Parts: sequence; structure tokens; C-alpha cells
Amino acid sequence: IGGGRELFAECAGSGKPTVLLESGDETDHTQWGLVVMGLRKQVRTCTYDRFGMGQSDPATGCRRMKDLRGDLEALLRALGEDGPYVLVGTSGGGFLMAGFAYAHPDDVVGMVLVETPRALIPEQAPAELLAELKCDSPENRERRDYVDIEHEAWSQRHKIGNIPMTVISNDYGNNYSNEEERTNVAAQKGWLVLSPQARQIVVTSGHNVPENEPDLVQREILRVLKAAR
Repeated sequence: IGGGRELFAECAGSGKPTVLLESGDETDHTQWGLVVMGLRKQVRTCTYDRFGMGQSDPATGCRRMKDLRGDLEALLRALGEDGPYVLVGTSGGGFLMAGFAYAHPDDVVGMVLVETPRALIPEQAPAELLAELKCDSPENRERRDYVDIEHEAWSQRHKIGNIPMTVISNDYGNNYSNEEERTNVAAQKGWLVLSPQARQIVVTSGHNVPENEPDLVQREILRVLKAAR
């Protein structure tokens, strides 16, 4: 993608718009394996590994939204992918897809956010977690400034366009371990401002919906795709 840096990507299928999938924090493209199998028979899909993950080069420095968005922009140029896109992100990948949409609204014709919570509230987070999320933490293989990226994406929420959009949220019921999980469904309604067509679907299968309910995720992507077309 330039500067001697290499990212692993896998695109397959044909047709417009292209479905672009962003995996969760500290996770590679294989998280989407069960979802993309059926998608590629009907549309072009692209998955990739961010720096520090999977088959891509290691991450260096302290990486913020503009850095990760720049990586994706360079990757799409290298792949010859010019949109338009249906953006799909799960967990922390949803923040990155939101950031991409803010910068390229004319290229985005649909979105699916899968279990992307509201931004972390540092004052309510355990000190151990905040330490792990720092750029120089040994546990942070992506060298991502998680708190800064989440807050940039969350604080800038606004209407992207009148596009089809789905927000898939997990209801932890009485099995929550913290306040974020208890209020998860209500908090994720905050993403609905990105489009007047946005709707929320509630599941109870846990946070990792792409692996727990791949058929549901696939159906919603195809619904958004059909509406975008």
C-alpha cells in the first residue's frame, strides 16, 4: 500500500456495490468466514487484516482514526476498488467503518454495524482495561489508540445520507457484567442517527454475532444491498 508496507486482503465475487467488511478489535479477516461464504455468490466482498493482525505487517507507533482510515484508503487504491460500498463493521470495527463513512459519504450506499457499542467512558472503565488499551501496551497488537478512536467516531455521529442501514445489538438480559452491557441495546440506538432508514435488530446470542449468528448477519447485509441497488 506504499512505503514498503503490506496488508493482506481477500476480495471475491462480482457486482456493485462492493461489501467491505471490517473485523473487530484484535481480530483478523477470518472472523467473517461464515458470513462471506454465501455473500460471494451474490456480490463482491472484501475483507482484510489491519496492521498487527493476521497476515499483515506489524503495527508501529500510536495509531488513531486518520491512520487506520488512511491504511484502508491506500488498500482500496492498491486493489483497484473504487466503490460504491456497503460498509459492514463488527465491535470496534464499526467505529472504523463510521469514520470511513464520515470521510467518504458519497461512496457509501449502505451500512451494517454489528454489536458496535457506544464509546468507552474512561471514568467508568477499570484501570487495568485502560492500561491494556494504551498504544504501547504489550496486549495492544494493533497499536491503536482505542479510546481516542471510539470517541472520535461516536462524538461525530451525524446523518451520512438516506441510506439503508442496520444496527445489530446484543441484549445481555440479566447476564451482564458491567453497566455498558446492561445498557447495550439502548446505547447502540445512538448509531441510528447515521441514516433515517436505520433500524435496530436485537439478538441474545452474545457479542460475537458474525460467528454466533452468521446467517442473520448475511441476511441483513443482503437486505441492505438489495435496498442500495
